[in-house]
Amino acid sequence: MVARGSRSARRTITSLAGGLLTLGLLAGCSVDDAFSFGWPRGVTPEAHKMFDLWIGSTIAALAVGFFVWGLIFWCIIRYRKRGEELPPQTRYNIPIEIVYTVMPFLVVSVLFYYTAVVQTDVIRVGNAEMTVSVQASKWNWTFAYPEHEGPDGKPIATTGDSDYIPVLVVPTNTRIQFDVQSADVIHSFWVPDLLFKRDVFPGNLDNRFETTILTEGAYVGRCAELCGTYHYGMNFEVRAVSPEKFQRWVEAKEAGASTPDALRAIGEPPLATKTFPFETDRKAS
Repeated sequence: MVARGSRSARRTITSLAGGLLTLGLLAGCSVDDAFSFGWPRGVTPEAHKMFDLWIGSTIAALAVGFFVWGLIFWCIIRYRKRGEELPPQTRYNIPIEIVYTVMPFLVVSVLFYYTAVVQTDVIRVGNAEMTVSVQASKWNWTFAYPEHEGPDGKPIATTGDSDYIPVLVVPTNTRIQFDVQSADVIHSFWVPDLLFKRDVFPGNLDNRFETTILTEGAYVGRCAELCGTYHYGMNFEVRAVSPEKFQRWVEAKEAGASTPDALRAIGEPPLATKTFPFETDRKAS
């Protein structure tokens, strides 16, 4: 009876594992996608650190899960009913209770430590190579570069309106400080590919963050705070270009060119090209 029960349990576990593997293959996931456990890959060093934290946390959770599932199946098989007589009843076991108390505390402590380390790295400021001023308002964005002046003596800037999605042009591999403020209500500066967002408050607050975009490309930006009637229209695009192209773009802006004309001058599309963040599996199918 014991041998038959053990074989039956093994068959059940094997069938379950095979079913999960088949489900993954039918879903069309690549190996890389499968082992990212649903976490998107960002384009900044901070995003990569958050990705590593997510992978480590998921592996730890799976390890605990498999351990608990193993105990459950072992108890089901080892202590299944063999007759009318009840098995010995244990009211308490001090060593096991100590283990069950200490182990969760250790798991939480380790996760807390690594989370605090990554969070500190993500919000660290003080090493920026350039600054971008971000002002949100109902219902659009203004991006200014205080270190560069236009013909009017004011910082070069890009301002969106109802007919124009503003393009925030930045260089790659450059540490950028974003100073974010609001002219009216609370907004939120959100670029999904950065895996980061920052609420934008009205008033003279020290509200800034720093990051480095590693990959050239066009990345959609949104307001992630319900801010009023036309909140849905607060879109923008981050256009990451090479440092050489960025310098030429700045020179064109300093000479009085508009942002679309300056983008056209460096061989970039003059208008926003990205209006949706990550393509989900549901959309892809």
